[in-house]
Parts: sequence; structure tokens; C-alpha cells
Amino acid sequence: MEKIITRFPPSPTGYLHVGGARTALFNWLYARHTKGKFVLRIEDTDVQRSTKESVDAIFEALEWLGIEWDDGPYFQSDRFSIYEEYIQKLLDSGHAYYCSCSPERLEEMRKQAMAAGGKPKYDGTCREKKLSKGENTVVRFKAPLAGTTVIEDIIKGNIVFQNSELDDFIIARGDGTPTYNFVVVVDDITMGINTVIRGDDHVNNTPKQILLYKALGSALPAFGHVPMVLGSDRTRLSKRHGAMSVTAYRDMGYLSDALINYLVRLGWSYGDQEFFTRDELIEKFTLENIGKSAGVFDQEKLLALNADHIKTTPPKKLIPHLLPFLKENGIENQDDDYLEGIINTLNIRSKTLKEMADAAMFYFRDTILYDEKAAKKFLKPAVLEPLELLIGQIESLDVFDEKGLEDAFKEVMERTGLKLGKIAQPVRVALTGGTVSPGIFEIIEVLGKERSLARLKSAAQFIRDKK
Repeated sequence: MEKIITRFPPSPTGYLHVGGARTALFNWLYARHTKGKFVLRIEDTDVQRSTKESVDAIFEALEWLGIEWDDGPYFQSDRFSIYEEYIQKLLDSGHAYYCSCSPERLEEMRKQAMAAGGKPKYDGTCREKKLSKGENTVVRFKAPLAGTTVIEDIIKGNIVFQNSELDDFIIARGDGTPTYNFVVVVDDITMGINTVIRGDDHVNNTPKQILLYKALGSALPAFGHVPMVLGSDRTRLSKRHGAMSVTAYRDMGYLSDALINYLVRLGWSYGDQEFFTRDELIEKFTLENIGKSAGVFDQEKLLALNADHIKTTPPKKLIPHLLPFLKENGIENQDDDYLEGIINTLNIRSKTLKEMADAAMFYFRDTILYDEKAAKKFLKPAVLEPLELLIGQIESLDVFDEKGLEDAFKEVMERTGLKLGKIAQPVRVALTGGTVSPGIFEIIEVLGKERSLARLKSAAQFIRDKK
């Protein structure tokens, strides 16, 4: 079987958004699944709008997602000599011709066609004139006037276009720069691309590209047009739906594995399974399971899936992902074992890494600031005795572990007649400053004996000072 070669060809005119990222993922996963090759190509022929910042943003987003390319990146702006060679091939073979029609002539042509109820397409004025290259002449492809062009689409099935509906489209502008449909075909031919997976907004470009392949005597790649990603109101995805840059999700505390999982599921399925690891996606991804309906982007579902990925990622592996968010909160140079223990108490409670970093702050404070309402309700004089008893019990522990802590609390409960809740909540406020946190034993174990005792003693002193 021929080795599968896919590609992702973004235009560097802005950031990489979620729709583009999904296209990259489908191509990358298919290449990985088939042990093929994934090519990255930067389509920067639009010199006016293409920027280095956008190129860098695309690279950064792909690298964060873990989408490694096997070949490239190629830049179309470096390949103009190749395009000139292929334009000449089409001119020499009679599949293209020079056109000298002025913009005014073309506008008049467009108006006449529309007035007659037809399509505003080129009428072939220069088609048989055999003009030579001149100032401001464009090069047009000589499209067939009759018959049909069929896209044998892997996803949508056959799509038939009447050639009479197509026109002699421009493949090189008056200044010599090649046009999109032409350079895409030349790139795919010269790079050996044999599988093209892209959004179905490209369907109308495909018949033109098929005609170019045939005119150049090249085999057609397999085409698969993926339904668009829509917003929750089923309109085209935009910023108001969450169509931000891919790296914006990184900066909000999403894991790349979660975003990949979610984006792939927007249009692809494997039974009823929702949660996938990266390796599972590579193993299971096929083009046959891409649906024909548009995917609907749901921010809440993405958030829930991110929480699931945080939950199932080993705490040690989460450390490097959490560090930037801790740094934002002014926390640096922490011991990995301490961080692992902290993550272990927060991973089942955190939807994002940012949320986890914010929830972890009490672990790093030298002085605990009590929430006013919590202190008023729970750090009362009646709590002083059980708190002091607990301090004594913890101080006397030889083995500082969960069982030892449970025994310490049981002893206090027996001696005071109080239930665990009556002791645990004041202790929670003493250790964290608030009323919501991981389990008491978990917190004490992570904080360690010295830190825990210091916080409990501070709370006891706080209560004495209030008397």
C-alpha cells in the first residue's frame, strides 16, 4: 500500500484557531495511524497580510498541541521559481493562456452575465487569441467547456460539478504572482501529498484543482472534506462562541490532551467513547468515522473534558503544566515532591490548571489570612479546647501518616464528645483560611507536621486574642 502523506497548510494571517487546529489534527492523526508522513506548509503568498508573528503563533500552537511535522515547514514565498516552471508547462501544453482584458472590461462582462441571469464568469475573450506575455497580462487556465468534474470525496461521497459552470480562472496575476488554487496543486504534487483532508468550505475550490492535476498529468490525491465547526447557536464559529486562538486555551489552564480530545470528537466518533488519550486517538482514528454533520463547539463540554484529563493525568506529569500558573501567582522554586502532594489533593476538584493554582495558594502561605465569615463562625472560644487537644495529639505522633492523624482526631472526639464535623471545619479554617478545601487528613499530610502545627497554633492564638 502507498505510504499516506497528509499536510496542513495554514495561512499566516492570524493565530491558529480551533477550526484550523482540528484540520491539522485530522491530518496528523491519520498520518500517525497509518504510519505515514505529515507535512507542514505555510501558505504565505498573500504578502500583504502574512506576518512573521502569525507564523510564530502557528508554530507555538502546534508545538503546544504536540503536533509534530515530519517534513517542512515549507514556505510558499520561497517557491516562486517552481510555480513559474509549472505555469510555463500549462502554457506550453495549451492548458493555459495569456489574457489582457482590463478590469473595466471584466466588470462590464460580469454585469452583462448577471443581467442575463447567468454566472458572473469570464467569457473567454482571450481564450483563442494566442497572446504573448505583456504588461499586466494574467495567465488563465483553459477549463473544459462541457462534461463534468467529479470529486470522489471520502467523507461526503461523490460530488458532481458541471464544467460549464466553471470558468477560465486566473492562475497567475498581472504582476506574475500565482493564485491560491494553482499553488496548492503544485505544492501537493511536488511534495507527494496523496491525501487531502480539509474543511468543506474548500469544496468549491476542488473541481478547479482536479482540472489542474489532470492538465499537469498528475494522479489525484484522495479528498476528504470535513464539515465545519459551528457555535452553540449553529452559526459559523466565531470569537463569541469560544473560537479563540489555540494558545488562549493553554493560557486559561487547559491541557493540550484535553483540547485535542475535544476537537477530534467534533466530527469524528468511535462508538460512544468520549474520553481518549493521545495514544488511543492515534490507534483508533480513521477517515471512515468522520461524520457528515457539522460539529457544535460547546465550551462547557470542553471544560468538563479538561477536568477529566486533569483527574486522570498522574500528578507528577501535571507539575510542568501547573508551574506557569503558580508563577503567575508569585510561587516559584518549589520542591517537586511537595507539588506532587498538593496536586494529588486538588486534581479531582479542578477544572483548569489556573483554577488548581488558585486553589493551591494556601499551601504556600507563611501566614494564613482567615475569611472573615469563616473565622467568625468557626474560630470561636468553644473550639479552643479541642484545637489544643489536637495540637497535643499531633505533636506526640511518632508516625505522621493518615492513620496516625485519624487516631489523633478520634482521641480528641472521645475526650470532647464532639463529632468529626465539629472539629474538622475549625481545623480547615485554621489550615487554609476558608471553609472549602480538600480533605483535612490530605491537607495535614501534604503540609507536614511542622507547617500544620504552626497553623493550628496560630489559630489557637487568634481565638485567645479574641476573648
